[in-house]
Amino acid sequence: MFNAINFKMTIKAKSILVVLLATISLISSAQEKPEAPEIEYPISQYKPLILNISEDGSKYVRFLLWSQMWVEDFDINNGPGKNVRIRRARFLAYAQVSPRFLILTHFGLNNLNFSNADPIGNRATNDAFVNGPQIFLHDAWTEFRISNNDALYVGAGLHYWNGISRFTNASTLNFMTLDNYRQAWAQLGLSNQFGRHIGLYAKGALGKFQYSIALNDPIYYALGSADQEELAEGSITYSGRRVLGENSGNVVAGYAHYQFLDEESNKLPYKVGSYLGEKSVFNIGAGFFQHGDGTVKLENGEPVGQDVFHFAVDAFYDAPVGKGAINAYLVYYNFDYGEDYALGTTYGTGNSVYTQFGYLLPFTTNAGRLMPYAAFSAQNFEAYNNPGNLLQLGANWFIEGHNAKITLEYRSQLAPNSIDNAQRLNGLILQTHIFL
Repeated sequence: MFNAINFKMTIKAKSILVVLLATISLISSAQEKPEAPEIEYPISQYKPLILNISEDGSKYVRFLLWSQMWVEDFDINNGPGKNVRIRRARFLAYAQVSPRFLILTHFGLNNLNFSNADPIGNRATNDAFVNGPQIFLHDAWTEFRISNNDALYVGAGLHYWNGISRFTNASTLNFMTLDNYRQAWAQLGLSNQFGRHIGLYAKGALGKFQYSIALNDPIYYALGSADQEELAEGSITYSGRRVLGENSGNVVAGYAHYQFLDEESNKLPYKVGSYLGEKSVFNIGAGFFQHGDGTVKLENGEPVGQDVFHFAVDAFYDAPVGKGAINAYLVYYNFDYGEDYALGTTYGTGNSVYTQFGYLLPFTTNAGRLMPYAAFSAQNFEAYNNPGNLLQLGANWFIEGHNAKITLEYRSQLAPNSIDNAQRLNGLILQTHIFL
């Protein structure tokens, strides 16, 4: 616990933040303005869907659509249990309406299958077990460039500038593995809506150094939260804003990394999973998340706020090797939601390590390219006696880069637990991924 340190954003702290950002702006305003980098995506023959709204193309709207379909069996040891899932179906559009202004909107659907589909698609049912995924707003923000170069941008809205780690800001368009490491989204549904916070952010690049920092409002109805009269004695839940109101602080999150080789675009927050040999990237980064009195522990019938603080350090390498390419990532997370906090086996006070490695084979056929990979993660949470781990073995078949690919992944998972002889869960997932 970081109880000895109170990270609540006071007026003084906010003033320091404003002065810091203003200083960056003044320093950078004297520098020459370079060309603003466009968002980058790995190799593909597809042309982006762009509508130019000025003759020189400096003002435009870009559209992105993608779908990921899964055929999965999460327990192959106990016989066939196939399930078809719409993992993601998304639409995103962003517009550069002037050299200084950007607007972005993103909506879609996640994790729809036979067991949670709504009878007529509008949740018009009294069945408490039906809570089917529906299309909803993922992101909506506007952004203004303050400096004359890329040193300082500010924005506001429902945004994805998350802090903590590279994978906390991962793009879902170009994973190297089947999907993201779930623990990377350490606050999904706890202080935000599906990984997005409502708030203010600042971001920028100073040479090879990139940063983002955000000040956000936490959501009211967090996963596992409850009103005070519903809390059990001794329980700890993510009920700070719901029970303590404004006494539960704002959320502050940030992430920064240094780019030793090629520079990546910082136009949007979505970090590329693999460039498939199109860039040579080596970054080392660190990030944090802080929410004062984010969780509540009921002691002698009284709610006691618990500070939430996470930090992470990571390293990302993605580069061509001959006619092939390699991808590697390593990250360490330290999570502190309060003493012995756990919500299922996904969230918990403790620590976690994740690593992945993939190799794009150095040959190309008319049908595509093959990239086998492996990933391993471990989780050690205070609330459980035994740590958990997950092994992933898979391969991507790139038909048209990340625009059209097929992924097959085997996974073997032992969830954090407090029982003897806990059993591993072995599964197999086949994915088709289309992105325009």
